[in-house]
Formats: sequence, structure tokens, C-alpha cells
Amino acid sequence: MGTITIRDLRQRWPEAEARLQKEEELVITRDGRPVARLTRLPDSRPRRLRWDPESHAQQLRRILGPCSLDPIDERLAKDRADRSA
Repeated sequence: MGTITIRDLRQRWPEAEARLQKEEELVITRDGRPVARLTRLPDSRPRRLRWDPESHAQQLRRILGPCSLDPIDERLAKDRADRSA
């Protein structure tokens, strides 16, 4: 458990937040006297899964049906080739 002054909390919030990641609790002081406690909240949100292009393509095929899902790079290359010709 660490301590931090109200002034430091206001003026140096990023440092206080970093300290709070390491320590469970910070005591906030004014004129050397404790006035409040700052604690971390547990992360209750489930972690998001990374985006998977293959599963995204499967979802698009399921929703859109049998349409062309060729990569955008191929279409851009074709479009640029048409412009230069």
C-alpha cells in the first residue's frame, strides 16, 4: 500500500495510475493526513478475442451467400492495372 498526495494525484495522474497497477491500493493524503483510499477495480469485462480473418470470411459467406470475397489487394491491383493501360 503506497501513499500519494492530492496534488500529485491531480498533476501526475499517469504516474499514479501506473503505481496503482503495481500496488493494490494507494492512500491519498492532504497535509500528511490520510483522506481517502484509491483501489483498483477487478477487470470484470471478458477479454476480447483477436480478430480472425478466416472466421470473418466464413460469417460473410454465411450472411451474403455465394458472392465473391476476393481479397481487396487483388481488386486494387486490377483497378490500378486498368488505369495505367
